[in-house]
Amino acid sequence: MDALLIARLQFATTTSIHFLFVLVTLGLVTLLVYLQTAWAITRKPEYERLTRFWGTLYLINYALGIATGIVMEFQFGLNWSGLSRYVGNVFGAPLAMETLVAFFLESTFLGMWIFGWHRLRRGVHLALIWGVAITAYASAFWVLVANSWLQNPVGYRMENGVAHLTDFTALLTNPTLGMAFGHVVSAAVLTGGLLMAGISAYQLIRRTTDYALFRRSLRIGLITSALASSMVMGFGFAQFGAIGGVQPTKFGGDAERSAIVTEWTARFGPGDYTPPVWSTAALGFMILIGFALAWSWLLLPLLFRDWIIRLRFPLFLMLIAVPLPFVAAILGWLAREGGRQPWAVYGLLPVSDAVTPISAGVLLTSLIGFAVLLIALAVTNWTLLARRAHRGAHDLALGRSPQPGNGLDDHQPMHVLAG
Repeated sequence: MDALLIARLQFATTTSIHFLFVLVTLGLVTLLVYLQTAWAITRKPEYERLTRFWGTLYLINYALGIATGIVMEFQFGLNWSGLSRYVGNVFGAPLAMETLVAFFLESTFLGMWIFGWHRLRRGVHLALIWGVAITAYASAFWVLVANSWLQNPVGYRMENGVAHLTDFTALLTNPTLGMAFGHVVSAAVLTGGLLMAGISAYQLIRRTTDYALFRRSLRIGLITSALASSMVMGFGFAQFGAIGGVQPTKFGGDAERSAIVTEWTARFGPGDYTPPVWSTAALGFMILIGFALAWSWLLLPLLFRDWIIRLRFPLFLMLIAVPLPFVAAILGWLAREGGRQPWAVYGLLPVSDAVTPISAGVLLTSLIGFAVLLIALAVTNWTLLARRAHRGAHDLALGRSPQPGNGLDDHQPMHVLAG
C-alpha cells in the first residue's frame, strides 16, 4: 500500500473525528451562553436547570475532545515533517495562537466556571461562560487562519526553499478565511441546536416528568437550528466566489483552470493537477443535506402547539435528524481539503513533498493505532452523552447547591468563601 495514501488516510481519520467534537463544543457553548444569560436576567429556576443539564453534556464532550485534539497534533511531526519544515514558520504562527487561546485562556475560564458555582457572584460566573465561548470562537478562528493559508498562501517569501512570514495582516485578510469561518461557526451552532432539539424530543417521546423543561429546550434548539441553517447556506454559497478567484482548479472556469495547470506542469513537471471526483461528490451531498436541514423552518409550529408535540411524529423527525449536520460537516471538510489536492499548500508544496519519508508499514501501524484510539474516544463520548441525556435533568453534579446550614449562598464572593 502506498505510504502517501496511508498518511493521507490517517490525517483524514484523525481530523474528521476531532472535528465532530469541535462541532458539539462550539454549538453547545453558544447555547449555554444564552441559557445562563437568561437565567441571570430572569432568575427563573428552569434556566438554571437547563444550564446545568446542557453544561454537563458540554463538559463530557469537551474533556474527550481535548484528547482527540492532542492526538491530531502528532500528525504534523510524525507524518508531515515536510510540511512542517517548508512552511512551519508561517503555518505554525496561527496554530501557536490557537494553542495559547484554547489550552490556556479557554481552559482557565472553563475551570473557574465549573468550580465557581455558588462561590462567585452571579455576574462574574456569567462572564466566565462568555469568556469560554469567546475563546472557543477565537480558537476556531486561528485554526481557520492556518487552514486558509494552505488554501491560498499569502504574506510570505521563500528563502532556500523555506517559507517565511512577511505580512501577518495578510493572513487575517485572506479571501478564503472570512466566509469559511462564518460557515464553520454556523455549522457548529446548527449542530448544537439540532442536538438540543433531538435530545429534548427524546425526553418528550419518553413522556418525561420534566415536560415543561424539555419543551422549552426543544423550542430553543429548534429556533437555533432553523436560524443557523440559513446562515450555513448563505456562508457556504458565498465561498464559491471567494475560493474560485484563488483556486481556479476547484471552482474556476475552464480557461483559468487550463492556464494554471499549464503553469504548474512547467514548474513541477507532468501530473494530475485537478481535484479528485470524490471531493465534488462530497460537496454535492453536503449541499443536499443543507437543503434538507433548511426545512426545519417547517417544524417551528412545535413552538406554539402542544398538541403537535403530543403527536410525537415531528419529535421522531428531529431525533433522526441529529446525525445529519455531522455527516454534512465531514463531507464539507472532504470537499474543502480534497479540492486542494494534489497540494499540501495550494500551488506551492505538493503532498508528495510534504509527507515524511518513512515506510508504509510504519505508517499503517500508526494509522491503525490512532484510528482505534480515536474511535474508542468517540464511542466513549457518545455513550456518556447518551447515558446523561437518558437520565434527564435530575441529580446533576454540575452546579449542585451546597449542603444547607453551611452558611454559603450563591451571592457571596470568592474571598468570603476562602476566608
